[in-house]
Amino acid sequence: MAILTENGMTQIEIEHPVSIFDELGKVNYFGWARSDLFNFNSDLIWTPRRLITESERFMVFTQTHLFIFEINDSGLLGWLNIAAVSLIDKKISIKNEIIPFPMGGLELSSSGSLIQIKIKKSLIEFISLEDGNKILKIDINDMSHNNRLRGEVVLFKPDNAQALSVNLPLQRREECFQLLCSSPWYEVEGVMQFENVDILLSKRRAWGIHESIRLARSPNYIHFCATGCGFQNGRQIGFYLGYGIADSSGTTENAFFVNGIIHKLEKVIFKISDYDTALPWHFTTTDNRLDMNFQPVQKNMLRKYFLFSSLRLRQEYGFFSGKVTLDNGSILRFRNVTGIAERLKSTN
Repeated sequence: MAILTENGMTQIEIEHPVSIFDELGKVNYFGWARSDLFNFNSDLIWTPRRLITESERFMVFTQTHLFIFEINDSGLLGWLNIAAVSLIDKKISIKNEIIPFPMGGLELSSSGSLIQIKIKKSLIEFISLEDGNKILKIDINDMSHNNRLRGEVVLFKPDNAQALSVNLPLQRREECFQLLCSSPWYEVEGVMQFENVDILLSKRRAWGIHESIRLARSPNYIHFCATGCGFQNGRQIGFYLGYGIADSSGTTENAFFVNGIIHKLEKVIFKISDYDTALPWHFTTTDNRLDMNFQPVQKNMLRKYFLFSSLRLRQEYGFFSGKVTLDNGSILRFRNVTGIAERLKSTN
């Protein structure tokens, strides 16, 4: 199904489950869907294993704290990225662990309902339940500043919630693709212990995001994204915005969510200072439906080099404010929604 927006852009919507590969391994389905309808089989990919990325990321937010749990397998170079941020006093404790030569060994695409990572003194479990809920179990003994981060939380899926699933081609690389699935609408219950303080997480006061990426990339890859979620004016809202070297002429990876329902947006314009990314960011879209600012309060820099591979990741943590025009023409205004904005660049 093709959706023609007011600005004249056609966005291809996939409405039934499809395999993104044909029997010869050629990528033959691009577009977006309201659930995870793209069947991914890594055995059919033409791209060399060193250029395949598989990643899982969970984010848990309150108005005072933010937690990031990310596992990435990028062939020759993998990493574990953990961040715990106190948004009020702007303190941050991080753990960035490099995983050399994962080459699919983390089994992020084939581990079913359980992803378990044990590295040195770190234990992470991501558990997916049949009803769509998620469980996170965390025990990180060696965060920066001699901190320990541990806890267990449950991420609850709202009734009838839709997920943004997008498969995009990479420019000038017909064998490459970027498959993203984002669910920025979980409510969270549980407890996280950070800096020897128990942080209680409860529904309507804590929110979560799950992102999954499968990528057959070019040797030089760059991507920007911004995501957040929260509860405003009696409604649960969330969003995912992104752009990079992927070809977004057929669809975009941009959407706003209200009570779990997608409102699809056109191309996003990131306006970032050339000199200091800690300055406010500004976001608009080509369909003029979004006008949003991001105020960073803390950052996490990850720069790693391994053999012929390099990784540069900059994450900014803070608050989003602005307005968005929904599909029915109404305007939703929001203020101080917790989230992150980031820039990722990798070479192989």
